[in-house]
Amino acid sequence: MSSTSTDPRLSGLRAAPKKRLTLSWSDPRLRAILWQVVIVGAIAGGIWYLVSNTAANLEQRRIATGFAFMGRTAGIPIGEHLISYDPAINTYGRAFLVGVLNTLMVSAIGVFLVTLLGTFVGIASLSKNFLLSRLCRAYVEGMRDIPLLLHLLFWYALILTLPTAREAMMVVRGVFVSNSGVRVPLLIWDPAHGWAVLALAAGAAATWYARRRATAIQYATGVRPRVWPVAVAALVVLPLAVWFAMGAPFALEMPTKGRFRFEGGGSLSPEFIALMIGLVLYHSAYAGEIVRSGIQSVPSGQWEAGGALGLKRGTMMRQIVLPQALRVIIPPMTSTYLGVAKNSSLAVAIGYPDLVAIVNTMLNQTGQAIEGIALIMVVYLGISLSISLFMNWYNARMALVER
Repeated sequence: MSSTSTDPRLSGLRAAPKKRLTLSWSDPRLRAILWQVVIVGAIAGGIWYLVSNTAANLEQRRIATGFAFMGRTAGIPIGEHLISYDPAINTYGRAFLVGVLNTLMVSAIGVFLVTLLGTFVGIASLSKNFLLSRLCRAYVEGMRDIPLLLHLLFWYALILTLPTAREAMMVVRGVFVSNSGVRVPLLIWDPAHGWAVLALAAGAAATWYARRRATAIQYATGVRPRVWPVAVAALVVLPLAVWFAMGAPFALEMPTKGRFRFEGGGSLSPEFIALMIGLVLYHSAYAGEIVRSGIQSVPSGQWEAGGALGLKRGTMMRQIVLPQALRVIIPPMTSTYLGVAKNSSLAVAIGYPDLVAIVNTMLNQTGQAIEGIALIMVVYLGISLSISLFMNWYNARMALVER
């Protein structure tokens, strides 16, 4: 039989020829294209009208527009900043960057602490210990039923009732608590510390590679090599060796109590402490419910199988149940993380200099409210999209792969 011959039984399986697009309203494909063009055109026209009308009204009222004001000297005092800032020298652009960094810091620390506390609360809610489980249930119901703004105001007012700086309480040597915040010893930075941090990052990468290779060997042979010796060497021995090789510098700047305030050391302001406590307590209650429901979604047969193998309950939770529960936990946890980032804007209510507070001062001084609000929207949109993209990527990695 010729290689070009066709089996008559397969003739009915040939793909039907595609119909050409006809310039007729009865063609559904043409109607779909035209409707999309009309909708996009209407949206573009609406945006053009709003922008042109706003620009005309601002020009009529002689209100300056544009972002040229970002290059002018700010003159805004900012109490907390991660980068150097001098209101008499630096510009509005620098002040805006300070606000962005403060917001990012609060969001990152908040997400980390919410994850830790929420995971503990979710697991403890299912504990066989009656008192612990009931306390966690009461915590969840109590914390999430109180509005977040009231959380922030309550903790801020509570911190302000602490003793003054002159009568500050010393918790441990070098750590003082007062209504002006918490003063702690501060490490005097040395180049050796930077090299040790780089060594720690390299060790983390080596540990990740060793763990991944151990997993591949386990899949191939059924035997998993030990990873912990590599982790200890890379994460502990290597950074310490680099630090010792460079002289092992270690010096602390201790806070000293003055007549009216503290000198030296590091500080955590009352506004930052109240903001973190309020955000973490409020959102960890939601995170705890998400973790609890995710664990309960795992069939009970998984627990029984682990028990039949002689595994301890903690081992079953870490190795069997939680990896499966993550497929249920990750999607709603994304919303919780987004809430932490966006609700950090409530810091303006207690005076913490986040993005919203600083830009609000900027627009009050310059009168360019539209540009200021647009900057806030762009930053929060970028933060939210970044969190969503990362969590969607992680969710895709944890999803079941169908064969």
